[in-house]
Amino acid sequence: MPSSPPATSDIDLFVDDVLTDPYPTFAALRDLGPVVYLPTNNIYALTRYDVIRGALADTDTFSSRTIGFNPMVNDALQGTSLASDPPVHTELRATLTENLSPRALRGLKGTIEAKADALVAELVAAGSFEAIDSLARAFPLEIVADLIGFTGDVRENMLRWGQAAMEVIGPLNQRTAENFPIAGELYEWCSKVQAEDLTPGSVGRGIFDAEARGAIPADTAGHIIHQYLGAGVDTTIASIGNIVALFAAFPDQFDLVRADPTLVPAAFNEVLRYWAPLHAWGRGVTREVNIDGTVIPAGAQAAILFGAGNRDPRHYDDPDTFRIARNPVDHLSFGYGPHGCAGQGLARLEAHAVITALATHTRRLVAADPIRVPSNTTRSIDELEILEALPS
Repeated sequence: MPSSPPATSDIDLFVDDVLTDPYPTFAALRDLGPVVYLPTNNIYALTRYDVIRGALADTDTFSSRTIGFNPMVNDALQGTSLASDPPVHTELRATLTENLSPRALRGLKGTIEAKADALVAELVAAGSFEAIDSLARAFPLEIVADLIGFTGDVRENMLRWGQAAMEVIGPLNQRTAENFPIAGELYEWCSKVQAEDLTPGSVGRGIFDAEARGAIPADTAGHIIHQYLGAGVDTTIASIGNIVALFAAFPDQFDLVRADPTLVPAAFNEVLRYWAPLHAWGRGVTREVNIDGTVIPAGAQAAILFGAGNRDPRHYDDPDTFRIARNPVDHLSFGYGPHGCAGQGLARLEAHAVITALATHTRRLVAADPIRVPSNTTRSIDELEILEALPS
């Protein structure tokens, strides 16, 4: 295939207005080409669905050793499955996924559903509530803390540690600089944590058991536990906040779920497609690669734009419309290939439980405009006032 340099754009992916509402920028970049070089960020942005999915599957060319957009975080993440490639990644991830498989999570399903139902029933009974602190943050933080076996100060620090761990994946801007000390607290704790620091019978204890029997390399249990908190909490919080905001904004779609509970999984898939919880994620390009006639040089840094792929009209009909009946099971928000989100089973359990509880206990959510604060990696709502929750 004939090759040419990529299209270029002076867009900065990490300025405040792009981070809070990236979709106009994503559309402009998609129109320029499947690969767009951004000199401001010195990255090659992958903008279209097929290109993103192909890159995620090709770990030989698009390496996870540099998922971050600054060298300091990439150095800090070495030794984790997030920042490794097969075969090392395969070994490290096996223990992670063993505790997050459908079979392992089956026993949690009833507990998660009961907790979501009780929490949502209480909030709806109050008539109005702030949905982020009281639901989107409170619910997954409790679930993950119990699952991993966190106690004491760790439980209290989960939110700030999880948010900081995602912020520092960005470029060396002010947000990254401010969050490195906080992320450092998490790295330090994970480097020192021992089995006895975690609740007996918890998944965290199980990871240390795997290390003791040689199923994973020595001194990697802490790295794996870091992933549960560093990579999973903030994105789940974002997704649950988005569920509430979108059901309030599109009551006709909420009515469909209320009328037919079997649409709960489809509704969550559409929430993830419509508002991807991850803004951008890095990949290191190991060799020169030609993508649809556009060349990315070896040694370059690529940016996976999940939200741009999820709104690609080449793949999804009418992509800017929120429509749960489309059930986009192939959305990109959980990634794809060997690095597909290891915690997606748990995220689905939590989100499905929240959707079911909302559909059970309320017939309409009246919300103020969501308040978003720019974040380097995770696109989430910071505050969402539910002005009126009309009970079923």
